[in-house]
Amino acid sequence: MRAMGKTRRLMALGLCGAAVTAALASPAAQAAPEGRRDPGWALTGTGTDARFRGLAAVSRDAAWVAGSGGTVLRTADGGRHWRDVSPAGARELEFRDVEAFDQRRAVALAIGEGEASRVLRTEDGGRTWTESFRNTDARAFYDCLTFFDHRHGLAMSDPVDGRFRILSTSDGGRNWRVLPTAGMPAAQPGEAGFAASGQCLVSAGDKDVWLATGGAANARVLHSRDRGLHWTEAASGIPAGDPARGVFGLAFRDRAHGIAVGGDYRAGQASPDAAAVTGDGGARWHRSTTPPQAYRSGVAWLPRSRSSALAVGPTGTDLTRDGGRTWSAVDTGSYDTVDCTPDGGCWAAGERGRVARLR
Repeated sequence: MRAMGKTRRLMALGLCGAAVTAALASPAAQAAPEGRRDPGWALTGTGTDARFRGLAAVSRDAAWVAGSGGTVLRTADGGRHWRDVSPAGARELEFRDVEAFDQRRAVALAIGEGEASRVLRTEDGGRTWTESFRNTDARAFYDCLTFFDHRHGLAMSDPVDGRFRILSTSDGGRNWRVLPTAGMPAAQPGEAGFAASGQCLVSAGDKDVWLATGGAANARVLHSRDRGLHWTEAASGIPAGDPARGVFGLAFRDRAHGIAVGGDYRAGQASPDAAAVTGDGGARWHRSTTPPQAYRSGVAWLPRSRSSALAVGPTGTDLTRDGGRTWSAVDTGSYDTVDCTPDGGCWAAGERGRVARLR
């Protein structure tokens, strides 16, 4: 997709969906089968109106969020207090992804054309930040990043010279290099990633990584088993055919089982078949038989569960208990992204400074 078209698309994406008051005990939650109560979100006070599309959950008590106006916040007490740890001089940057290793170490991605795409990292809880990458290619536009462990990570850019561009680090984000594109399938005309939730590039295990696309004739999921050197492609089953449609978020609970969510991000537009599942690492995707009823940009597997996951978007949260095949609404609050931790913590973040923790 041409750079100017991507800018207009992201401007629209940043404005889509009106703010909705959270229903922390929605009728759908009250009607959970077998006496079970579905999850509900408890909002926390962030003291800002930034839109947070970047979210890194560290534990039930600790999380990082990153968003508009160069804003980065961190909590260590379950959201009772948020510390503003925004990088100095970053007000013009648009953070769309953040990955945290713990309460002190994190890597944040700013998106945009040319030099607006940057990577910053901190090792002292956000007191100081170091810029470790600044894009100097006007054709590149970075959308998402992911880490396999505390050293190895990748970032992805929209296609340059007809192929998605992958950036790699092996030292925790201190240094980055562009990977060769010989193993990357050719991009479709108009194809790009959506910098909507920090989940257009996700990993599982030591070497597996998946890349979500949209904006072209088909919404695809690309898969690499060797940390981004070689990729295979598969149709997601989520409708595309328009710059506003495609796969917006991915989540894998292991190397085989994954969920894709998306749709049409424009407010008021229908998003049929907005979710799909895979059980073979993304070689084949199957549409959910009962998908979420609207566009969803973020998705996460619930901790200690092999079948339950949450999907979020501007119009609410949906829950699946069968691995993504069927979904039901559990909350009407507006969120853009969601993340969960092994110790049972789940967080969601979105517009107007909204950050919530799962009750």
